[in-house]
Formats: sequence, C-alpha cells, structure tokens
Amino acid sequence: MKAFKLKNIFAKAEDRPTPPQIYNWRIYGTALVASTASVLIGYDTGFVGGCFANKYFLANFGLVEGEARTDDTISNLISCFHAAAFFGALFSYPLSHYWGRKRALIIAAAVATVGAAVMLGSVTGHLAPMYIGRVFTGLTVGASTNLTVVYLSEVSPAPIRGQIIAAFEIGWRVGDLVGFWINYGINQHIAPGNKQWIIPVGVQVIPAALFFIGSLIMCESPRWLFQMHRDQEAIKNLCFLRNLPDDDGYMIWEINSIRESIATQNEEIGPGLLDPAREVFIRNRKYAKRLVISSILLVIPNFMGIQSINYYSPKIFSSIGVKGTNATLFSSGMFGVVKFICTFIYILFIVDNLGRRKAFLASASMCSLCFWYLGAYLKVNDPTKPGATPKPGGKAAIGFMFIWTASFILAFSGGPFVWSSEVFEQNIRTFVQAINAAMSWVPIFIMTRLTTTMIDHMKYGIFFFFAAIAALAIPFVFFFVPETKGIALEDMDQLFARGLPAYKAHKVVTSKSEDTVLEIQNSASQFFSDQGSKKGTQKLVEDADVGESASKV
Repeated sequence: MKAFKLKNIFAKAEDRPTPPQIYNWRIYGTALVASTASVLIGYDTGFVGGCFANKYFLANFGLVEGEARTDDTISNLISCFHAAAFFGALFSYPLSHYWGRKRALIIAAAVATVGAAVMLGSVTGHLAPMYIGRVFTGLTVGASTNLTVVYLSEVSPAPIRGQIIAAFEIGWRVGDLVGFWINYGINQHIAPGNKQWIIPVGVQVIPAALFFIGSLIMCESPRWLFQMHRDQEAIKNLCFLRNLPDDDGYMIWEINSIRESIATQNEEIGPGLLDPAREVFIRNRKYAKRLVISSILLVIPNFMGIQSINYYSPKIFSSIGVKGTNATLFSSGMFGVVKFICTFIYILFIVDNLGRRKAFLASASMCSLCFWYLGAYLKVNDPTKPGATPKPGGKAAIGFMFIWTASFILAFSGGPFVWSSEVFEQNIRTFVQAINAAMSWVPIFIMTRLTTTMIDHMKYGIFFFFAAIAALAIPFVFFFVPETKGIALEDMDQLFARGLPAYKAHKVVTSKSEDTVLEIQNSASQFFSDQGSKKGTQKLVEDADVGESASKV
C-alpha cells in the first residue's frame, strides 16, 4: 500500500505496466548514499568565496586585500581545483571501465578525504598544502561528476530515473547550503582570528569521509556486471534494487532487455576500453553529434552566471547594492537556501513530470529576462558609487537575482547531467560521460578565472553577457534537445532517428512504446486464454477418467 502512495506522490511517467515494488526504499536509499559524493562539490562552492575573502585567511599567507597578487592567488586557488576536476573526470573512465563504478568511487572518495586533511596543513602559513589539497579534492570532484551520474542512471528504473539522477543535485545543494551558512555563522559567532577560516576548511573532511563510507556500502551497477559477464551478481543486485524476485515478469523483461542491449552493443561497438572512442569519433557520426549536443548542454549553464555567483557571491551582491560584510554573507546564504528548496521542487515535481525539455525552455527564458533587467538597472544606476542611496529599483534587482536563482535551479542545475547520462548506450556511456563531465569543468575554470575581472571592467555588462547566453540556449534546446522522460535507456536511440525533429521525438517514441505494450498485453491475454483452455480440457479429461473409474467400481 505504501508503494502505491509513494507512486502517486511522485507521478511516474511509465512507458509499460510497472509493478509498484520498484519504487522502494532501496533505490531511493542508494540514490541518497551515492549523492554524498556531490556534498563535497557543493560544500566547496558554498564556503570558498567567503573563506578565501576572510582577512585572517589573507593575513595567514601574507596577502593584502585589493592587491593584484592577492586576486591572482585567490583565483589560482579556486581554478586549480577546477583544472584538477577536468582531469579527474577523464581519469575516471578507465577506472570505472576495468574496476567498476563502485570501486572507482571508493578510490575517488579516499583521495578526497586525504586532500581535505592535507589542506589543514596550510595553517603554518604555507600555500603548498592548500594547493595540493585542492588538487586532490578537485580530482575527486571531477571523477564524481562522471561516476555518480553514470551509476545512478544505470541503477534507476526508467519512470523515476530523472529523480534518482537528480539526487546528485540534492547532495550538491546540501553542501552548498552548509558552506554558505558556515561562513555566515563563523563571521557572527567565532572570535576574530585564524579559526574563522580553519573551521570551514576543516569541515571538508566530514563530507569527504561520508562519501568514502557511503561508497563502501553501495552495490555495484547491475548493468556493468552484465557487461563483465558476471550475470549472477548482476541479477542479484538488480533484484535487490527492484525489490522483486528474479522470476517476476518485470524482472524477466528488464534482465532480457539489458542482456540484449549489451549483446548488440558488444557486437556493434565492442567491449574494449578504446572501442567507444573509435565508435564515437570514427565509425558512427550519430554518437559524435549526440556528444556535441550533450557537451553544449553542460557548458551553457556555466556561462549563464551560476559559477560566477557561486564563488563570488559576496562580490556579486555587493555590485547590486548589498552593503556590509554581514549583509553580503546573509544574502549569499539566502542564495543557497533558494537553491536548496528549488532543487527539491525540481526533483519532486518537474524532472519526471514536466520533463527535461520544457523545463530548459522555461528556465532559459526567465534567466535571460532577469539578467537583462539587472544589467539595465546597473547601467542606469550604479549602487557601488560613493554616496549612492538605496532605490526601489535596487530592491527589485535583488529580487530578480533570487528569481533568476530559482529559475536556473529548476532546470539547468541538475537537468543537463540527467539528460546527458541518459542518451548513450551502455558500452559508450561512461566514456562519453567522462568527456561531458570534463567539458562541464572548462567553462567553470574560465569563469572563476575571469569573473572578478569582468565585474571590475565590464560592470553591468557581465549581466548582459549572462542574459545573452541564456537567450541563445532557447533555440538550441528547441531544435536539438529531445525530451527523455519515461524512456527506457535501451530505447534512447529512437529519439535521435534521422529526420525526426527534437520537438516531436518524445511523442513519436512513446506512441511506439504504447503500441508495444498493447502487443504484449494482447499476447499475454492470448497466452492465459490458451492456458485456461488447456486447463479446462485437462479438467474434462480428469473428470472423464474419474467417472470411468467410478463406473468400473
């Protein structure tokens, strides 16, 4: 009964008759445990901006606020993390290919824990431990953006795949929220001194350790086990996740679908480490096109302002008129709260109900509108000028900043990771997702390097830049990004059939699925009808035999 209630709350988009048992605590618990990987990512984006701007942090390393050397050092500390994330995403591919998703995540978690601890060595006034630690955690974060998303896509049932993958986003926002408010709380309640930056740096050890513990208790991806010909383990893990016995009709269908899909892909692509690269870049252009679309979808959001605001939120809020350290930190903290709440709204009500595509289009439109207003307001009235007084337009600007935040999170924060993890076959999924994850870190690296320069030199123009990128996202999504909600991973290829427009693809594919379901139901009805006839005939024969025996007696 509970399963039916849970199903109604989350309103699944099912493309075939689906037993309610698959919506169980095991799959949601697995998603929750796996999402601890993203808590570390979120915490970094939340705490770094305020921590690295702390005057005691700067003094510990002999840095002076406002000097070019200081800006360069802070920029380097932030961007080395992102550069490491780029390579971590790429290195994760061979690890997960040979050793599996689970063991690759365990290795990544161990590296993160070491890196978080090493950073505490910088209390001596040396920057080297800080750089080394941030490179270590960056490698883990990059690997996690590939491994966790691929793992979640492989273990989740199609009707709730969007929600399960988006759990990665929940972890991100939890870490984000904690990071923002730790800075604010420390500034309010911790006595001035080095503790104001040592504590937030040290807290990184907690999500890293949780990630490590969580990776130890997860089960391996059934799809990877099938690919490695470890069928018994695969079936055991899949039955555990679906909460169904292996002789259930749904399990028989899913097991056969995965086996057939992998067999076809092994024949067409090959099971080797480099076979996906040859397939994507040499043999089959359809995958190259899909890779370009998914990479652009992951790159666009990071040029829409999110990373600039994540890492430099105090400076951004100051630029639109929020005055004072406490006020800017509080605004940054509320920025984190809005992101956290909207992430839950996205997961519960949007990703598998409204869908990926409609959310992208609505979000891009609203994000563009908000930034056009912010840029126009700052062009007419610069609140950072000496003697500038608060104006109603300034309050509206702050309001538009939060409206932009909500609009962005309700589609572009987790949506691109969900979509890109769905649209590739098993044999090439980890390879292309490694490239996608690496590509997503390139604009983050660029924007964190350039944001302070853009604010100082472009001023209001930085918001026009973000608005233009959001506007360009609208036609891109409309013409190239098909809806994927409710489509089985094994059926994704149909969405990209030659001559099928992206805006029609989902309707065409789901109508085919409905026809297939009707055929299955008709076949099943005929089967049971035949079985009933056979049983009836058998009963007549048995009755006849009994009657004959009785007459003889």
